[in-house]
Amino acid sequence: MFYKQKDWLRRWVFDRQVKAILQSQPLELGDMGSPQVLSQLQHKDVLMYLAAIKSFALHVPPGGVHIVDDGSLTAEDRALLAQQVPGMRFLALEDCREPGLPAGGTWERLTAIARLSQNHYVIQLDADTLTRGPIDEVATAALANRAFTIGTWNGQTIETACERAEQTRARNASMRHVQMLAEAHFDRLSEAESLKYVRGCSGFSGFPAGSGKLELMRSLSSQLQQLIGDKWREWGSEQVMSNLIVANQPDAVVLPHPDYADCEKMQPDLSRFVHFIGTCRFRGGYYADMINRLDWKKRVEP
Repeated sequence: MFYKQKDWLRRWVFDRQVKAILQSQPLELGDMGSPQVLSQLQHKDVLMYLAAIKSFALHVPPGGVHIVDDGSLTAEDRALLAQQVPGMRFLALEDCREPGLPAGGTWERLTAIARLSQNHYVIQLDADTLTRGPIDEVATAALANRAFTIGTWNGQTIETACERAEQTRARNASMRHVQMLAEAHFDRLSEAESLKYVRGCSGFSGFPAGSGKLELMRSLSSQLQQLIGDKWREWGSEQVMSNLIVANQPDAVVLPHPDYADCEKMQPDLSRFVHFIGTCRFRGGYYADMINRLDWKKRVEP
């Protein structure tokens, strides 16, 4: 109860600090060949999300913006979002489910991405992210139809699933988190010999246009469900699957770290894209300050 009250207060203060975002110009979409951006959104993150999508669009104007409504968005939220991002498309959570895949967490988001990316390049953008400077690596990946993800350490590259399984078992004696438990079983998957992996973050990832993602998701999810049981349905399993799908796309890349980093590892003078994860989201007021320092009138031609 105390945590919820503290979180509510922090969000209330944050929203008051960044409300000037509502006076910025509406987002201008790029051409239809530009990447599609998809996010799952809840009511309490609306202003945060507007800072995420508008700061991103300053550097990579999206061809379309899609929201998976977790069920908490109000009519007022939708009206505000549609005003700030003209042409935004809303998807109902229940319409983003697939037989054979878990529900809840952010599985619906990944399912929506897999569907949309059959014909479009799709970027998953979390509401708690902020683009602070040029993100040429992202624009280049999208143009080349190459998958990408934000990494977690310097010099990170795509690895084999078997390598990750061996390392996870060696370094984690008690594997209780779904990510560790799933990784430890990668070498028991039928695709193990050719399977790749990256310990990235599903909060910012690019998915190339093309087929096969849903089929791979169903195969891997079914096997991991058998290997680790109902643990596979816990929060965090979607990120494991997102990492697997990204890593197994042709020529997938890990964005340079800490140019792209979370708020625990960011370097204020270097990081151009920051993911404000929960552990450090509201610490010291840096998040709101970085939002307010951006030039919201600046526009990059599509």
